[in-house]
Amino acid sequence: MSEKEPLIPKHGGYRRLKSFQMAQLVYDLTVRFCERYVNRFSRTRDQMIQAARSGVQNIAEGSQAAGTSKKTELKLTNVARASLEELRLDYEDFLRQHGLPVWPREDPRRAELIARRCATADEVAQWVKEVRDGRHGLGGRNGHGESSTSSMPSTPSTYPEVAANAALVLIAVACSLLGRQIAAQSSAFEQEGGFTERLYRVRTARRRR
Repeated sequence: MSEKEPLIPKHGGYRRLKSFQMAQLVYDLTVRFCERYVNRFSRTRDQMIQAARSGVQNIAEGSQAAGTSKKTELKLTNVARASLEELRLDYEDFLRQHGLPVWPREDPRRAELIARRCATADEVAQWVKEVRDGRHGLGGRNGHGESSTSSMPSTPSTYPEVAANAALVLIAVACSLLGRQIAAQSSAFEQEGGFTERLYRVRTARRRR
């Protein structure tokens, strides 16, 4: 261990995390979705928005806490993932209760949305409109740069179906990113310990100088 190890390492910077960016996108989408499709007097509406917000806030709080507590960082990152898992169930419940399908994993629309790499709710909304109107695909090109058409169902999808499934796809991406983040944080905690261990190492290093 280097004698120049800082007592409080670099931390924060959560805005650069892909997990934070995706969770924030999910939050923005959820606010829009609830405004359009969930009764404003429904408790579910508040729960969905709060679950989405919790995903964002806990990633940020965990990142900020990392300077003095890796344990807290790990705990809050796991809370963020749990909140998004709760939100996933709410979207699935919405689709089931409205007689709309949850797209299976092999549905080509899922891969298309991921490949689109949308950064804002407006970009996702544009994709949803294209799917609803039958105008979508990976830029009209396949992986070899050749023209391609998407293998879509012949029956048109409704806006709520596409919007809810789009949110589910992005929630899955966010949860996957958080899963990797939690694994990395767990490994770092096991190898380096937390603030107490770092404090001991820094004190020991100073005494030896």
